[in-house]
Amino acid sequence: MMSINSRWRSVASLWSPLFMLLAAIAVAFPAWAASGINQDLHVQHYPDTMLPTAKDSINLVSLNLAHGRKTNVSQILTSKEQIEKNLTLVSQFLVDVDADIVALQEADLPSWWSGDFDHISYIAHRTGHYQSAHTSHVHSWFGQYGTAVLSKHEIYYAEGVTFSPSFPTTRKGFTLIEVKWETTNGPVMLDVVSLHMDFLREAVRKQQLQELTDVLIDRGNPLAIMGDFNSADIAKRLVSSSIEHHLHTYQADTGNLNTYNSKRLDWIILSDDLMFNQFTVSPLVMSDHKAIVANISLAPL
Repeated sequence: MMSINSRWRSVASLWSPLFMLLAAIAVAFPAWAASGINQDLHVQHYPDTMLPTAKDSINLVSLNLAHGRKTNVSQILTSKEQIEKNLTLVSQFLVDVDADIVALQEADLPSWWSGDFDHISYIAHRTGHYQSAHTSHVHSWFGQYGTAVLSKHEIYYAEGVTFSPSFPTTRKGFTLIEVKWETTNGPVMLDVVSLHMDFLREAVRKQQLQELTDVLIDRGNPLAIMGDFNSADIAKRLVSSSIEHHLHTYQADTGNLNTYNSKRLDWIILSDDLMFNQFTVSPLVMSDHKAIVANISLAPL
């Protein structure tokens, strides 16, 4: 005999897609406008915090947080206490892998549907990433969320871009930061992007790719693009695009780096003045996506 809780979850699983569609409509209709730059960008600095010592390689992590619900069907059905436990697990993972810079997607500021607290700050205060930038690509009655970058290295510049509307799906975009990476040979200014693209249509992702490259095309710093591309093909298209740097990724055509069920949707892409030393997909279950971790350094001249 099915329990009341099981019945509720069964009904909720049916209603969740409908809720998401209604949420998309609520977000999209007031926002039929061009893409927005620096709309709802939040930057946090803690100037008295000790910054890391000089190091010639750094660890990058990218993870779609799934609003803190882990693998639950919806964050609405997940208690605040459980969301806090889920984010504590993420925080401990970032400490364990000694993450220098972290790209997050589906990262919530205080939102009704996900516990009504700041998920980015919750993680940052438990991991020592006291420099952060967050862009709310969605800001509606049920909450505000988007992309974020957490850094142990000093942020000198931040930019948030929300892509053009893509009804019926909710708005996506990216957060760009420029950090000062201290190496033993002196400081390097590094650009890092946390990116989230549309999940429904490749044509929309191609347009979003163009909006991304329009921002990056004239920047000359070494570059790391991380995030949920919701596609393998679009990531490979970015690698072949014409921006200031040639780009590359780790084993683009391998079949054993899947991050969402049987698909490789999450990527780290580097400019050619950077190189991969290590790359792993974490088996730890923290979300419906798996985290990706890369150790990188400057490429030899």
